Amino acid sequence: MSFKITGSGSYIPSVVENNDKFLNNFFCDESGIGFDIDNQTIINKFNSITGIVERKYISSDLTTSDIAFQAAKNAIKDADIDPETLDYIIVAHNFGDITCNSKQVDTLPSLASRVKAKLKIKNPECVAYDILFGCPGWVEGMIQAQAFLKAKMAKKCLVIGADALSRVIDPHDRDSMIYADGAGATILEKSNLKGGILSHSTLTFTAEDEADFIFYGESYNKTKGNGDKFIKMQGRKVYEFALINVPAAMKKCLDHSGIPIENLKKIFIHQANKKMDEAIVKRFFKLYKIPMPNDILPMNIEEFGNSSVATVPTLFNLVLRKNYMGHSISRGDIILFASVGAGMNINAITYQV
Repeated sequence: MSFKITGSGSYIPSVVENNDKFLNNFFCDESGIGFDIDNQTIINKFNSITGIVERKYISSDLTTSDIAFQAAKNAIKDADIDPETLDYIIVAHNFGDITCNSKQVDTLPSLASRVKAKLKIKNPECVAYDILFGCPGWVEGMIQAQAFLKAKMAKKCLVIGADALSRVIDPHDRDSMIYADGAGATILEKSNLKGGILSHSTLTFTAEDEADFIFYGESYNKTKGNGDKFIKMQGRKVYEFALINVPAAMKKCLDHSGIPIENLKKIFIHQANKKMDEAIVKRFFKLYKIPMPNDILPMNIEEFGNSSVATVPTLFNLVLRKNYMGHSISRGDIILFASVGAGMNINAITYQV
């Protein structure tokens, strides 16, 4: 018995914002002091590090649960299943349904319950719940879904990663240029076919203040403070943490599967920062004393930005349904899902398509 993805879907936001959007922002440091370089220089440096040229935002009439629902519909259609047969709906997000007019986090009822209602599922035995796990939320949702299937508590699970980070960005923080919106979803089922989830690994680091590396804090512009809070990040600490810990977690996961590194076809890693992701994967292969293959790492951060929990399932869906940026996968291919984010949490899944 295996546990396989039988359906995949995503929602791609319609609003595209390129880097020029930030030319007139007043950027400042944590003390509220402006930088002594112009915004064009800041943007050019940002682009050279992150690789981001543009990002996608949802329109003002939509919320996170709306786009989670759209991605879910697409995954259900792809799997060709009756939504009434779903046993679990797991929605990974970080800030709930924040509207354009409010910075207040809205998570009551759960987004999973809202998605279930939008899908018009009547079956009360379809259990809907949310997980807050930072950017690795969708990967962790897949791990939980597999546990339900393995324990015979479920036969079909819908796992969604959705966030609208454009609603929680501080316009005075340079990191605001990183964040974006999106949603990705998958159906995980028991199967008699070979492959599926072969192994997984999850780690949470808090002993050395890692829990404070990504947090919810007030604006850097002290003159505009009104109590609103925004997504905040200690960028350098996150970068150093990821480079040290993520490659080792990925290796632990792959080794547990028993699959040789040479058989790995693609790595779907959280689209956080192009330079960081490439460095992580290079270090991962270095642990096996081999160079990183040129075609191992699909990326969409250049045009999608960092949409948190949505990055991995969205990119997977794009590559799965078409030849995306020269990347494709076929039945039998070995791939690795991996992510890192607030918590600080790291996880990975070895999967055979």
